[in-house]
Amino acid sequence: MLAASDPLPTLPQRVLVAGVSGAGKSTLSRHLAELLGLPYTELDSLFHGPNWEPRADFESDVDHLSRAPGWVTEWQYRQVRPLLAERGELLVWLDYPVRVSMSRLIRRTVRRRLRREELWNGNYEGPLWGIFTDDDHIIRWGWNTRYSLKKLVPTLESRFPGLRVVRLTSPAEAEAWLGLLERRVAPGEQP
Repeated sequence: MLAASDPLPTLPQRVLVAGVSGAGKSTLSRHLAELLGLPYTELDSLFHGPNWEPRADFESDVDHLSRAPGWVTEWQYRQVRPLLAERGELLVWLDYPVRVSMSRLIRRTVRRRLRREELWNGNYEGPLWGIFTDDDHIIRWGWNTRYSLKKLVPTLESRFPGLRVVRLTSPAEAEAWLGLLERRVAPGEQP
């Protein structure tokens, strides 16, 4: 497993970003896609259909996405994680303290709800009071799964030999790592 200061052996073409809810997976994924000149697909947009119903084509859509020569997406959804890890070249693990991811998740949820931001396929954040009544409320989900990747990610490189893992333990480390990557992908240099 690589740390923030370790250089990448090669510039990746198939990138996964892992982290618990609120860590910043989508934000980092968009930044990496732009930096590396790769398409980004938000996995939530493939999973959630109207009325928050799971889409029937989710797994086949992920299979199609992951067969492409270059992409960036999040490493989530248990049923497609093995496929993505098998086809990915780099997994960036946002292993932030719980206080960081939970405070980000709460702020994001409140902002989305108050602004009525459309998420995927016509869906919106549910009522904020749902945290008290809905077991699947995103803030409860974030709290209940806050340690879920601690056992999964450290075993990935041994299970998927083509996959390199970079562990970033704070937003400052993520910024430093992105800075190193930006210097490597100098203007005019192709990834």
